[in-house]
Amino acid sequence: MKIKSIKVWTTDLGNTKPYTIAFKTIDEVLNTFVEITLDNGTTGLGAANPSEYVTGENLDQTQAALVEKNLDFLVGRDILELNQLLFEIWQKFPKTPAARAALDIALHDVFTKFLGIPLVKYLGQKIKFMATSNTIGIKNVEETLKEAEEYGERGFKALKIKIGKNLEEDIERLVKLREKFGKKFMIRIDANQGYTPAMTVEFYQKTKHLSIELIEQPLPAKAVADIRKLPDEIRTVIAADESLLTPKDALELVKPPRAVGIFNIKLMKCGGIGQGLKIADIGLHENIDLFWGCNDESIVSITAALHVAFACSNTKYIDLDGSLDLARDIVKGGFILKDGVMQCSDKPGLGLERI
Repeated sequence: MKIKSIKVWTTDLGNTKPYTIAFKTIDEVLNTFVEITLDNGTTGLGAANPSEYVTGENLDQTQAALVEKNLDFLVGRDILELNQLLFEIWQKFPKTPAARAALDIALHDVFTKFLGIPLVKYLGQKIKFMATSNTIGIKNVEETLKEAEEYGERGFKALKIKIGKNLEEDIERLVKLREKFGKKFMIRIDANQGYTPAMTVEFYQKTKHLSIELIEQPLPAKAVADIRKLPDEIRTVIAADESLLTPKDALELVKPPRAVGIFNIKLMKCGGIGQGLKIADIGLHENIDLFWGCNDESIVSITAALHVAFACSNTKYIDLDGSLDLARDIVKGGFILKDGVMQCSDKPGLGLERI
């Protein structure tokens, strides 16, 4: 079955809850969408939301990569050539991973819809369901506790707390969270490169009694050598995010002494499902846990991340909340969310329905 056409457009999905992280405030959500149609009318969707600060790709570059003339090589190709098409996309768009991700996701969606099976089944489902964390941005103690209470009332059992601007305030927020809620929540933290090695050690020593699950990217992305110098017990709970964009980065991180114990994989960083699975395989062979994350993304790409996460036996954490505070979306369906626990639907492809 051949690819008949490819449509690309960009939409602002809005953000009902703007938030602050260590380096910016997020108040709008622009996503670029790709729709691939086969000769028999079957369609597949992909979505891109680049993070320029992390990968160097901005939305203008994403859109420029996905213009019609750059996609002509896919039109008329047999969808059964999926892996070859993914390889060619990887070669043709080396500097725009979010653009690659949108094409990669759309191809996987339409391919598995053509086969009549959910994507996760095609990839090999290892996990049925898992609690996702919901993210609290950098804010004061009172606001943090209030938002945590709201998430608890909605059934969420895991929180990811953004930190990295003020060490003392960061520690206070986490102490107060445990004081107020006890062990009600699993807690992860994300410093977004905001700490020094000394601050990381101090943070760990003063919060290890709080049962923090992991510390995401405390040091700058390029400071892998400094991460390696941290004590073993700290490196074990560090999740590489901005330091991990490609399979090559994954290979560098596992060189002895191993820099981290957790890989944070985002489809928008690595370029889609195909490359994400390569990183996951490196993690599997090196006994690295997986933590699947996201940007502020449509249900389209969040669902894709969930399917690939559940196809990996070393997935231990998911933080796939990127569509939950959108003002609107172009689809419904996809993942199933109940009391903070996510699972894939049993519909073909990604199980999406256009609105």
